Amino acid sequence: MIVISAEHVQQHLPMAQAIDLVTATMIDVAEGRAILPLRNVIEIGGDNRIGIMPGALSAGGLYGVKILSLFPGNPAKGLSSHIGAVLLFDPETGVPTALVNADMITAIRTSAASAAATRALARADATRLSVIGTSEQAEFHIEAITQVRPIAEVHIAGRSHAKADAFAARMAERFPALTFHAAPSIQEAAAQADILCTVTSATESILPADWVQPGTHVNAVGASVPFWQEIDSALIARAVTFVDYMPSALAQAKDVIDGLANGLFDQTHLRGEIGKLFAGQVTGRSSDGEITLYRSLGVAAQDLACADHVHKAARAAGAQDHQL
Repeated sequence: MIVISAEHVQQHLPMAQAIDLVTATMIDVAEGRAILPLRNVIEIGGDNRIGIMPGALSAGGLYGVKILSLFPGNPAKGLSSHIGAVLLFDPETGVPTALVNADMITAIRTSAASAAATRALARADATRLSVIGTSEQAEFHIEAITQVRPIAEVHIAGRSHAKADAFAARMAERFPALTFHAAPSIQEAAAQADILCTVTSATESILPADWVQPGTHVNAVGASVPFWQEIDSALIARAVTFVDYMPSALAQAKDVIDGLANGLFDQTHLRGEIGKLFAGQVTGRSSDGEITLYRSLGVAAQDLACADHVHKAARAAGAQDHQL
């Protein structure tokens, strides 16, 4: 079994390649070529949890599991809030073949999935990106979204204006071709957005529906467990909405669950899984004035496809096995 670090994940999985890989994987998911049990989340004290995400992709017999610690206080310690590993197995023998850093897999594949949805749903002339959150996912989303739209300016909103300002200054150094602004509020950031990404650890809605301007594309990313919520259910009702995996959305996305329970929309309002849009089976944006929304929970298929790609690339580069 080989052990693959975060640095090697970045080396072998550049963002442009990850976007295309996730696009193809979500088509496989939408067309039934994956086995994806719902993620199991266990409370382990305070706000901390551990998540277990098994799955299998029929192409090549790929299967494995991601085990991830969810520690929302970690960013204050300079650590990722999502820390763990993806374990891959040999489909012929069941022997573990690779242990891949899941922090970086999660960061890349999550932002790549948002970029793939943005490529399919955002207006072609979208140049203004607003990001709500100042974590590593905010940074990776800036990298990813700029791959698929001609972004010129980025507006950042965080828990405080000071955090947003510090993050915007750091991003201006990394992305010198872009103009960064620290927004005074989430509402102001939303008002400036052609594309809006929510990548926070919020447990209650921080984005009312009426803050989102007509024509905006929204990637709602941060609320990955059933008791966290970033966006109003009314925003889902207002938008042309796609999800990554329908069974997960109906069981584990609080904004979807509450909207259905409260009669804000019915299941037919959800346009479908994003893979169906990628495959051309359903329509997406039909006018420049529509709000479009991609509700991302994250599915193991994305992790497995990205980890498998990195595993193969690492072996081709000469990575050596380690004994368990």
